[in-house]
Amino acid sequence: MNELQLDDFKTDENAAMVLLVDDQAMIGEAVRRGLSNEENIDFHFCADPHQAIAHAVRIKPTVILQDLVMPGLDGLSLVREYRNHPATKDIPIIVLSTKEDPLIKSAAFAAGANDYLVKLPDTIELVARIRYHSRSYMTLLQRDAAYRALRVSQQQLLDTNLVLQRLMNSDGLTGLSNRRHFDEYMELEWRRSLREQSQLSLLMIDVDYFKTYNDTFGHLEGDEALRMVATAIRDASARPSDLPARYGGEEFALVLPNTSQGGARLVAEKLRMTVEALKIPHIAPTEGSSLTISIGLSTITPKTGSNCRDLILAADKGLYLAKNNGRNQVGIG
Repeated sequence: MNELQLDDFKTDENAAMVLLVDDQAMIGEAVRRGLSNEENIDFHFCADPHQAIAHAVRIKPTVILQDLVMPGLDGLSLVREYRNHPATKDIPIIVLSTKEDPLIKSAAFAAGANDYLVKLPDTIELVARIRYHSRSYMTLLQRDAAYRALRVSQQQLLDTNLVLQRLMNSDGLTGLSNRRHFDEYMELEWRRSLREQSQLSLLMIDVDYFKTYNDTFGHLEGDEALRMVATAIRDASARPSDLPARYGGEEFALVLPNTSQGGARLVAEKLRMTVEALKIPHIAPTEGSSLTISIGLSTITPKTGSNCRDLILAADKGLYLAKNNGRNQVGIG
């Protein structure tokens, strides 16, 4: 259907695109003459029923007039073919028969026809049926288009909300979860571990001598160092349930659900060595040093009446021990 015809259908509810499928050219000419004086009815004729589907796909009719008796092809079979083709399955079909036979009429409707006329019908009746079925079809197309637009709009809104949710949950500098999301996640995992009586581990991670690093190399280099540490922490999060977060300043956290103390210790040591291997130049504790991290570790199986703050305080205690014992190590609280 060309752009002009589409515009016609948008502005005139009586507009129609008619395809007549009939092996008799005489019938085609009679129908063409009957419709010739009607405004906004575009008529097409197909004498070869084997080409009917392809013809319909090409011109996109709003109504198909279909003869039931044609040589080499049963009209009812062709009706079923229309209904089985994705491009023609909803187009209204008016079957044309030589006689008013209840059995034939019933078979036509069962095959998928929308209407039944004895040919040649009165022009007034034919035009009325064409306009009625064409309007119904165009309404169906408009409704489907509106539904599709609504679904697209809903998906766009969902995508936007997901982006906003990620932004709300993310730390702007590192891309890890922010403190608010960490607090929410800790509470959820604590409750789940309490229900399931499973172990919950937490790593509290602090960048060693970071104030000295900022004072020496500047805040831009400090930000880049934090991003590199954050990447290492993200890479240490092997499972979807693990949550890496920026706790505040140069301090990070890694929530490890269903993880024993031994398992958490392995993750912590691997993370510590990964950061050390980055060889980020530092002047502390001595000139020529590399930037390192200290990690506090705690593992708890929650009990009734306990609080997730118990786990955070224990991990903080482990971090204090790691700092107090010389940094660049894992302390268990």
